[in-house]
Amino acid sequence: QVQLVQSGGGLVQAGGSLRLSCTASGRTFNNNGWFRQTPGKERECVGAITYGGSDTYYPDSVKGRFTISRDNGKNTVYLQMNNLKPEDTAVYYCAALRGWGKPWPVNYWGQGTQVTVSS
Repeated sequence: QVQLVQSGGGLVQAGGSLRLSCTASGRTFNNNGWFRQTPGKERECVGAITYGGSDTYYPDSVKGRFTISRDNGKNTVYLQMNNLKPEDTAVYYCAALRGWGKPWPVNYWGQGTQVTVSS
């Protein structure tokens, strides 16, 4: 069993930055990802990282703007989001992945946090 507790998020102007954090408890040796969802759309993976941190994934929509990282000593995964755009507005979820690779199956989800980017 894994529990994921998220922090961060909120309201920011376009061009600004936010950092999301996700702290895990329980069985913490997982690959992890960050996803986002807007009403009426499927949840989209916006970053993934292996447990050792050697491999990462970003979709083209966020590549060069978002950075996923982790501190295994703190059981925490981060999502640094820079140059935010209004279209980044969504509820963001951290996840403990099942394996590695698309379609990014998930074993456990965090509680979700709202990110709103104003124009």
